[in-house]
Amino acid sequence: MKIGAFNETAAENMKRIVARASLLFMMIYANVCLAQNSQETNNTLMTGSASPHSQGDAASTSPQAVEPAGEKWTELNAVRSGLDPSRIESAVLAKWDFPDYTSELVRVEWRANDPIELYVVRPHGVVKPPVILYLYNFPADTDHFRERAWCEFVSRNGFAAVGFVSALTGQRYHTRPMREWFVSELQEALGTSTHDVQMILDYLASRGDIDASKVGMLGEGSGGAIAILAAAADPRIGFVDAINPWGDWPDWLKQSSVVPDKERPAYLEPEFLQKVAMLDPLKYLPHFSPERIRIEEVTSDPMTPSGVQAKYTASAPSPGRVVRYPDVHAQIQAWTTQYWWLKEQLQPHPTPAIPKDR
Repeated sequence: MKIGAFNETAAENMKRIVARASLLFMMIYANVCLAQNSQETNNTLMTGSASPHSQGDAASTSPQAVEPAGEKWTELNAVRSGLDPSRIESAVLAKWDFPDYTSELVRVEWRANDPIELYVVRPHGVVKPPVILYLYNFPADTDHFRERAWCEFVSRNGFAAVGFVSALTGQRYHTRPMREWFVSELQEALGTSTHDVQMILDYLASRGDIDASKVGMLGEGSGGAIAILAAAADPRIGFVDAINPWGDWPDWLKQSSVVPDKERPAYLEPEFLQKVAMLDPLKYLPHFSPERIRIEEVTSDPMTPSGVQAKYTASAPSPGRVVRYPDVHAQIQAWTTQYWWLKEQLQPHPTPAIPKDR
């Protein structure tokens, strides 16, 4: 899938981003496979495999797209933005049954010409399991939801898992000029994806086989930013694990390796920054209850600059919920030796037995 037009420096940056995502996927996937036969296996992180990107002669920017009639991108709440949950259309494209889980590929749609492909994984033997949504960093895709080891892992201990991509990513990037991509259309990408999370929850609730009152969301990079925005708008998202979330747009756009150098000046113009000001996760983060969100930061990650990470640390509702890793290897080590935080929060605590009177 071709997304954007980049100069040579930008293309090299994107190659490093894709390589990092692929390396992390392979390392963690190997850990998951090695742990298949152990009842003591803990949880790992996954970034997904990335979509290929094009390389153009020169990067060019475009004005942000015009909001479609009936959807306001700066309104976080999907219903107030103009979307109607009663008009969600869905179709199961494929279904696979395995010994421990069932996986479905479902196409859902509530916006013209923007169908979304969901992977819905449900564990066997659990009636209406709690669910975790997975949204990875641009330009990561959902290919790993076709891997049995990964699906067995995310559904382990009685959890449903739902994977999808954000706007202007993967199968959702089509019929657009090459100069338009996730960052050049940042207001649209963030606004529509924030609405999509809420509409996906409406769809899941309508199915009847998933407990949409027990929802967690894992977001990485751009997905972390969207997870925070969606949770700020929708209390059904009980817990958020945000890994290197994007945000603090003036500094992020100025410093992040995701942004091609030739395009950067256009994104620092006051008009562009004003359009995304209301879609800055840091604006909403202090209003979260301390137990509802965890921020994970990899200090060596060039996609989320150190200054942005510092602002997340300062804005987090609880300093104890900010976990810092020096590099990706330390992050992988932590995720493969610790219990998965989101599952721990969503798992119902056993009711203590009432002692009999003596």
